[in-house]
Amino acid sequence: MKFFGKKKIAKLAVTVLLIAGAGSMLAANAGDFSDLSSVTPFEPRSLWLMKQAKAIIETYHVDSDIAEVTEEKLVHGALKGMVQAWNDPYTRFVDPQALRDEEIDMKGEYGGLGMYVGQRDGMVLVISPIEDTPADRAGLKPQDQIVKVNDEVVIGWDTHDVVKKLRGKPGSEITISVRREGEDKLLDFTLAREIIKLRSVRFEMLPEKTGYLRITQFKQDTARDVRTALKDLKKDGAKGVVLDLRNNGGGLLNSAVEVSDLFLDEGLIISMKGRVERANDRLYSNSETCCDLPMTVLINEGSASASEIVAGALKDRDRATVVGMKSFGKGSVQTLFNLPDGSGVYVTIARYHTPAGTVIDHVGLEPDVEVEGEITKDHDEDKQLQRAVEELKKIIKSEIIGPEDYPKAG
Repeated sequence: MKFFGKKKIAKLAVTVLLIAGAGSMLAANAGDFSDLSSVTPFEPRSLWLMKQAKAIIETYHVDSDIAEVTEEKLVHGALKGMVQAWNDPYTRFVDPQALRDEEIDMKGEYGGLGMYVGQRDGMVLVISPIEDTPADRAGLKPQDQIVKVNDEVVIGWDTHDVVKKLRGKPGSEITISVRREGEDKLLDFTLAREIIKLRSVRFEMLPEKTGYLRITQFKQDTARDVRTALKDLKKDGAKGVVLDLRNNGGGLLNSAVEVSDLFLDEGLIISMKGRVERANDRLYSNSETCCDLPMTVLINEGSASASEIVAGALKDRDRATVVGMKSFGKGSVQTLFNLPDGSGVYVTIARYHTPAGTVIDHVGLEPDVEVEGEITKDHDEDKQLQRAVEELKKIIKSEIIGPEDYPKAG
């Protein structure tokens, strides 16, 4: 162990006394800084603590003479820490470069693995893999906790820092280690990044004229594509529709409202409630309905945000029977507030409420019929889908016979 000499100890003591003395002087004359209260977010004492910490690090950190830490970087770090103190993973500070990086084109393509991730209780979780992407083909599942990326532990990281780590040059490989419920050890997945092409809607006719409509994401043109799909299914004689929202991590709010409107008569779709007037809103469907066919809706742990809005509206308005497992529970509204230097703060300003007043956020949406299972490419092996088809047949049968024609108990 290396010890300080007497001269160095004396010099260190003098420096510390000078810093402490300056602090005492400022505390004694705090009234002289009262005019700062109108332009600073903290009391003068708190600002002095920050100044002390900065001075100590600059004076004693072993690399302070060579480290390039600008005031902008220090301020952004302080802002990030301040915002994180609210303990809301969706309320976050974003520096100028990160904000530019987050300008994701909902109509276009991006390089990555193809999965939605979110944060809960300090853990970064896979919300859902996107169909036919590296994440989906590798077998990543909703609720998988991302622990390591290329042997670097990411526990406690901000979600968007993890996302940046996951993205990279198409063709490059990356290894992800996840913790999965029921597994004793971490599971390692090595994937090659791809240009992710987002196709949000696909449909087909199942046996017995059962229409199957799957939405994987709510993009700008999703409602248009759903309308086209419904038109084709009805033209082919569909008797009912199974709307599959499993592993749908969300997307655009207006797209979710437009899709809901295709199935609903005039009435409430979703309401948003917050502390300020601008955060409160109620969104409605119009009087026209594109599709009045009987329907069921499929959800699971990977259904989040916009997909929860659609499923909740169809459930509460008695338009469809919801089948599957409880959804993820991401039901809040974030607004970006731009700051003068090009950075910004995303703030949770409201929570979604379904037409019946149910809060989705941190809770999730309960299905009418709970069925465990996973999405499979073989529809015959998909237990949740098969149950949704069965429930749909019951609805169709009840509408044909009519409740007054059922045998009476006696």
